[in-house]
Amino acid sequence: MFVLSGQQFTQLLGVDSAWHATSLLDLGAGDGEVTQNFASYFSDVYCTEASSTMQWRLGQRGYKVLDLEEWHNGSHKYDVISCLNLLDRCQYPATLLRNIKESLVPDSGRLLLAVVIPFEPYVEFGSCGQKPSERFHIEGESFEEQVNSLVKNVLHPAGFEVERFTRVPYLCEGDLHQSFFLLDDAVFVLRPS
Repeated sequence: MFVLSGQQFTQLLGVDSAWHATSLLDLGAGDGEVTQNFASYFSDVYCTEASSTMQWRLGQRGYKVLDLEEWHNGSHKYDVISCLNLLDRCQYPATLLRNIKESLVPDSGRLLLAVVIPFEPYVEFGSCGQKPSERFHIEGESFEEQVNSLVKNVLHPAGFEVERFTRVPYLCEGDLHQSFFLLDDAVFVLRPS
């Protein structure tokens, strides 16, 4: 999976390459390839991941792997939380946004959110899948219409303001029929309102 390079990350955050913060939490970090692009800007890098194999790989990279149910327990606040292409793949996306907001460092904390557009939520369980338990009302046919709807109907009600936004190609792992997929990602830098 590829979303952003380190240089794109700093440009999107609006900081220079010498910028450094205390803590990054990468939710749904997978094997840590994307996390690696951002890790050098932080003293402490935390990750969550559902797959035990990927948890092991993240640990091998030196990242602190947190339990899926404990990262948001209030014991730690994060300077940046990245949630890249996870919102459309989790069972409780509205709850996830609430937990993220509560887990950011007050005033200065930021959420780096990537969402595949068109937004088509689907939660995988082993070899089968289903619609999430919490659903968002996102309207529109075009990329722009869906992004506007996402901001108006999801992000603002969840208590986030858009600081910056970009559209990037998202290369992700394919399936048995295609080695990779090229999708459109809307990537936001959000601050709690």
